[in-house]
Amino acid sequence: MKIRSVTANNRKQSFEVGTWREQYLFPFSKSDPVPSTQNPAVTIFIDKELGREAFTYQLADGQEGTVHIEQVLEYNQDPAYMRDLLLYKLTIEAQKQVEESKLSKREIIRRLGTSPAQFYRLMDSTNYRKSVDKVLMLLHVLECDVDLVVKSKSAPRGALANSFCGPKD
Repeated sequence: MKIRSVTANNRKQSFEVGTWREQYLFPFSKSDPVPSTQNPAVTIFIDKELGREAFTYQLADGQEGTVHIEQVLEYNQDPAYMRDLLLYKLTIEAQKQVEESKLSKREIIRRLGTSPAQFYRLMDSTNYRKSVDKVLMLLHVLECDVDLVVKSKSAPRGALANSFCGPKD
């Protein structure tokens, strides 16, 4: 996701980051180095060297910091980003389990009832067009139990998905 605008709001003690979809706030306290009233951000720009997916700021004392859009989306718990993050974590776990599995890839593909091309798209951690359902089916074929833990927002933020793989009892 590309950043379209960024400003520092000293009253709210946060950066205001605009994208094509929404305007997000990112608190100064989550950035490094932290801007303050004694050492404010004097220069802020969308970083073209990082593909307009980050912004860089410079403090009055010369220190520089960069904030990536993923940090902003994760802080704001953007639903689309959180879905992609869950899908990424499940895919990485599936890749590990395929490597450790005694099943051949051909057998895994047969049990999934899919094509080799679809299997490799499923294994691609950069492919976010796949469904969580298909990755869960793959983990099931690999004899893994996946427990999704839903916590209230007041609970400490932790892993969205824990997977437990191994022989079934």
